[in-house]
Amino acid sequence: MPLPLLLVLQAAATWYMVGVIWMVQLIHYPLMGRVGANEFVGYERAHTQWMSLVVGPGMLVEVVTASYWLLAVQGRKDEAVFAWIGAGLIAVIWGSTFFIQVPLHEKLSQGFDAAALARLLGTNWIRTIAWTARGVLMAWIVWRMLPKE
Repeated sequence: MPLPLLLVLQAAATWYMVGVIWMVQLIHYPLMGRVGANEFVGYERAHTQWMSLVVGPGMLVEVVTASYWLLAVQGRKDEAVFAWIGAGLIAVIWGSTFFIQVPLHEKLSQGFDAAALARLLGTNWIRTIAWTARGVLMAWIVWRMLPKE
């Protein structure tokens, strides 16, 4: 795959995820506290199932294209720095997802827990900030690729 196409695809996947994570952070997670204890478990389980379908493809495209980018820029120090920064942000996002948010969702799927929900909201800022930083990085990379007049 040509590098410019790879980077545009990566930027598109990243910005898709930036939109998703901001919606989750500002709207979806805060509204979870309003579901009610009796309905919460069903809501949480449905959330987990459906959100996996929403975020899975974007996260997969992002990690595959970022991995390919790392391989494609070997030996090109200036470009490799940005590829490694992007990969590092993905590591932060995936680490936060699987070591913090997924266990919190598992706890919440057993029943409403105000402290776990508050921790979910607070720790999700890790992913929100990291994806936003990736979005800025990828926008800058794509802008650099544009022909200069």
